[in-house]
Amino acid sequence: MNLGLTHLRAVVAVADAGSFTVAAARQHVAQSSLSRTVADAERRLGTRLFLRTTRSVELTVEGREVVGVARHMLEEFDSGLRHVSGFLDGTRGTLTIAALPALAATLLPGLLSSYRSTRPDVDVRVLDMLSAEVLHQVFAGSVDIAVTGSPSPHPDLVVQPVATDSFFCAAPMSHRFADSERVTWSDLAGEAFIAFNRATTSVRQVVDRALLDAGVSVGPVLEARTVGAVAGLTAAGLGVTVVPGFVLPMIEFAGLRHILLEPVVRRRICMVRHRRRPLSPAVHGFLDTVRTAAASEGRLPPGASWQT
Repeated sequence: MNLGLTHLRAVVAVADAGSFTVAAARQHVAQSSLSRTVADAERRLGTRLFLRTTRSVELTVEGREVVGVARHMLEEFDSGLRHVSGFLDGTRGTLTIAALPALAATLLPGLLSSYRSTRPDVDVRVLDMLSAEVLHQVFAGSVDIAVTGSPSPHPDLVVQPVATDSFFCAAPMSHRFADSERVTWSDLAGEAFIAFNRATTSVRQVVDRALLDAGVSVGPVLEARTVGAVAGLTAAGLGVTVVPGFVLPMIEFAGLRHILLEPVVRRRICMVRHRRRPLSPAVHGFLDTVRTAAASEGRLPPGASWQT
């Protein structure tokens, strides 16, 4: 038994129309061609599917069974074709992004909102994790794109800058900095300081470098791993902290005063992917969304700007 899609479509079309003439018109084929296709299907199956009279076409018992199966097979096949078509034009498929928590909360939402407005059927996963984990996912091939601070050069990485953000001093309202319009890195000398854990975040590396360049030593230092913990400890009056612009929306709950640090230190935010991992049309669509947002200068937190 060897039936093709043409046989199945012809049989279902005649069953739905109840007429070879009407079915042929709907299929945009000659009636004689449709009749031959149905006859060939019957020959291959070894049974009659239709009872033909001069006035009507009716399904046999065997025909009703075959049409039921054929209809199901055609629905599955057509659904598969739509999925493949959608995958090829970027409207279906998957998109997996690893991102620093602050970027997952402040940069990605607007981008993904724009992306999903034209690609609602793409399955999107966002893995928010710390800096070392983000790059691990890229090297492991577990994600399509990473959104993170600028990584160290590596031959297997393709790095595309998308934005920058500046660093701010964040202090409780009871601190003397809260009334200041200007705070310099040198002003942090000797201040009790809430620092991000060095092993888990790229922010600490940039802050340490800026303090070193300014010849400043802070202290005593209290370390924490997450943005929420750093903000809460600062709000409790245990010290001041330094955060980049993309983190500011995440610490609003703490009621801290933030002041741009001078001289301005900027962090580069990049999209990172593995050079040998092929990009699907859905991923290319996301990259186009980012480029469009950058070109139109979509809204970003204070101290942050697009980089094109």
